[in-house]
Amino acid sequence: MEKRKFPYGISDFNLLIRGNYFYVDRTHHIRFIEEAGNQILFLRPRRFGKSLLLSMLENYYDVAKASEFEQLFGDLAIGKNPTLIHNQYFVMKWDFSNVSPEGDADDIGQTLYKYVNNCIKEFALYYQDKLSIKIEIEPNNAISSFQSLLTAVFLSQHKLYLLIDEYDNFANEVMMGNHELSKSRYDALLSGEGVLRVLFKAIKSATSGRGLERVFITGVSPVAMTDITSAYNVAENIYLKLEFNDLCGFKESELTTVINQIAKECDLSSAKAQQALTLMKTYYDGYCFNYRKVEEIYNPTLALYFLKSFQKECQFPRQMLDHNLAMDRNKISYIANLLNGKSLISQALDENPPLSILDLSDRFSVKDVLFASKDTTFIVSLLYYLGILTLNGETEYGELRFKIPNLVIRKLYVEQLFEMYLPDESERFRARQMARNFFHTADLQEICDFMEQKYFKVFDNIDYKKTNELTIKTAFLTVLFDDVSYIMDSETAIKRRYADLTMILRPERRKFPIYDFIIEFKFIKLAELNLSGEKARKLTKNELNALPLVKKKLADAKKQLLDYKTGLQKKYDDELKLKLISVVAVGFERVVWEVIAPNT
Repeated sequence: MEKRKFPYGISDFNLLIRGNYFYVDRTHHIRFIEEAGNQILFLRPRRFGKSLLLSMLENYYDVAKASEFEQLFGDLAIGKNPTLIHNQYFVMKWDFSNVSPEGDADDIGQTLYKYVNNCIKEFALYYQDKLSIKIEIEPNNAISSFQSLLTAVFLSQHKLYLLIDEYDNFANEVMMGNHELSKSRYDALLSGEGVLRVLFKAIKSATSGRGLERVFITGVSPVAMTDITSAYNVAENIYLKLEFNDLCGFKESELTTVINQIAKECDLSSAKAQQALTLMKTYYDGYCFNYRKVEEIYNPTLALYFLKSFQKECQFPRQMLDHNLAMDRNKISYIANLLNGKSLISQALDENPPLSILDLSDRFSVKDVLFASKDTTFIVSLLYYLGILTLNGETEYGELRFKIPNLVIRKLYVEQLFEMYLPDESERFRARQMARNFFHTADLQEICDFMEQKYFKVFDNIDYKKTNELTIKTAFLTVLFDDVSYIMDSETAIKRRYADLTMILRPERRKFPIYDFIIEFKFIKLAELNLSGEKARKLTKNELNALPLVKKKLADAKKQLLDYKTGLQKKYDDELKLKLISVVAVGFERVVWEVIAPNT
């Protein structure tokens, strides 16, 4: 039997179906989309299958592909129960990710209009036998070319369906760019008579009986849509509606079947298949796009990356992060540099208490992003739209609760903080080397010395005043984080309680002489010990350990660790090579630690 092919990097629905690639049927949503309205805005994070969704719609509605309907859709849900308007439209697609926002105002306008003109030329050639008049292309005015296209459509027997992919690509580039340059690009694109506003104004006008009947727009955030609202205020937002939660992405049941098939092809055990699913769940699952706690969704790009590698090598990929998603670090960097951004990132990592806001903001503009003050609602909302946070139900007070969706995204947070706290690459290399030594020896002293001598020095006075257990835990997490060897979790739920940091070896790494860890952190303010920073630095380790409050904190940590140990060993059937470590920080000056004896 021919091996199943995985369409990693393929967003062409026609190629995917004809090539017999792995495809999870989402065509039943077409009926819901039609019922939702004629002009739709649908948002999802980068690399979440939006382009494939548009390609599916393109093939379904294209009048020129009517003869291919059975071959493309016959075995799918919508093919067995099609809507009345399939293959009834001229379809034109604009993908704004293909348009660079580089240069000055004139450059941006020319680039955008040239791209739109090229799309119109392709449209004219593709449908030439169905159009009664010629579409006139105005090289320096794409709006005029678009109006000529509409005239040709109006005089034909069919209406136009316009698909716009990554409509906010410009806005995303503007937000993350140079501040002064961003202002000029904002003005060129979105303010007053900016080219993007003018274009959407023309789209809105075309929907008023001029031949454009349906519009489906995808993007990452509503930022740019806010800017063009006065020019285009007719789109129905469907991105938070329950019936579209799984419009893009995979459900666990869908992945379970294909993982079992790969394991069978590779002659691997059912236990190995379960390990694969557990890894994928930990690293790629967790997305939710509705405030109700519905089934969580796997990132499709990352899932396909894993499945393709698993099938080819018959083992799990060493790196779980697909580097095509690594650029999302730029967006975390943007957030981290905002006022309170760093503290919100730290709180997101801790998850206790969880980040929560009354409601998502969907009315902030690019101008707000660039120049307005940023409150918690703004930052959390933007992180959600970027896919760096996801919805996690409601709090007891009815606020929306958020979490980091999975370990891949957690890594992006950790790496950002690591670079902020240790900007010197040589120091980061040194810290990573010490972490590797710790994994083999369970000796934390070298890292504790590094924290005292180097790491804690980078925190400024404001950080010092706000220091608590979370600050210390985050510092250690950034140094110890290693998703190649470990499934790392801050605030792991064990027996309805939360361990500060668990580091559980990935199944394929158990053959190496490295340990699993549970680490519990405690923090003591210098004032609680009636010590100054200078006095604390002069104490010997024995003197530190002898302080009554330090002894109490170590004892409290030990009690918690032993309780967590029982829960974890039950979960993992005693296969763990587990080390229990308590860490007590005395201000930003000293660190005391101990390993709990295994038979305690």
